[in-house]
Amino acid sequence: MNSNMEQNNEKIRANINTTTGILKEGIGRASGDKDMETEGTIQKTKGQAQKLSISIQDAIKKGKTLFGFKSKNG
Repeated sequence: MNSNMEQNNEKIRANINTTTGILKEGIGRASGDKDMETEGTIQKTKGQAQKLSISIQDAIKKGKTLFGFKSKNG
């Protein structure tokens, strides 16, 4: 699997975690289910962290390209 495909899959997983977390959080809040609300908050935060990680990786790759650094892994 190439790097772009892997990164796209990571972005999809991040979006799924964020969206699912938001839904669980809202349903938990609306129904008074604190456990579900907490689970949703955790899953949403996980998705946001995944998105941040992807953004950082992109920035590093762009910086390497901009400044002419080469690495074995791209």
